[in-house]
Amino acid sequence: TDPNLQNIPIRTALGRKIRNTFIAEKGNILVAADYSQIELRILAHVTRDEHLIAAFAAGEDIHRATAARVLGKPAADVDADERAMAKMVNFGIAYGMGDFGLATRAGISRDAAKSFIAGYFERYPGIRRYIDTIKEEARTNGSVTTQLGRRRPIPELRAGNPALRAAGERAAINHPIQGTAADVIKIAMIRLAPRLAEAGLKARLVLQVHDELLLEVPNGEVDRLVPILVETMEGALALDVPLTVEVKSGPRWDEMKPWSARA
Repeated sequence: TDPNLQNIPIRTALGRKIRNTFIAEKGNILVAADYSQIELRILAHVTRDEHLIAAFAAGEDIHRATAARVLGKPAADVDADERAMAKMVNFGIAYGMGDFGLATRAGISRDAAKSFIAGYFERYPGIRRYIDTIKEEARTNGSVTTQLGRRRPIPELRAGNPALRAAGERAAINHPIQGTAADVIKIAMIRLAPRLAEAGLKARLVLQVHDELLLEVPNGEVDRLVPILVETMEGALALDVPLTVEVKSGPRWDEMKPWSARA
């Protein structure tokens, strides 16, 4: 806290300035490992949507593949705006984003947004089924759970206020996805500590920010550490699609570059 390290914006000049003040101790380097699109991968798993699963299994650019499927065109013909709109829907769908939200964010008409979302659900029927099913289960049980069984009560679903009920429905859709992502990184953290000790490494976990782990690592340990870190994070929970991790390193929190093993 003061500042809240979980909430420093990375895309603003002030956020980068704050991050730049965090420097590895002499003889050490910072290593960050970030789950790639973990919530979308969990969405694919919980919805069992065959098209989303196939796209992840093939290692496709998921947002470009989504735009191509919804718009009925080859992926190579998808332009930057179309990919950006698909990205907004992919990430927004788990938060109950509707046509008004998409129209506002994408700067398009509400009719165009409504058409895209309708096409999205038509092309990804597993996602539509999941949303309908999870809302019904939440109303019946008064709660939803993550893949690991962590339960969240949602009393808002029985509220008389329509806005509160709608908020409850969004929470019902989101918790099994975002909550599972939170469970996954906690599992990775719990498993990582003993693995570092067993390997005789002095590297230490210093921070978890959403889907990312940040470690301070002696310079000579990095090449030994990274495979252990990646294996631990990618193996935290078995899903129908692979979990993948991207690693960066650098002397300061704001000066990190993609890691590559030295020959």
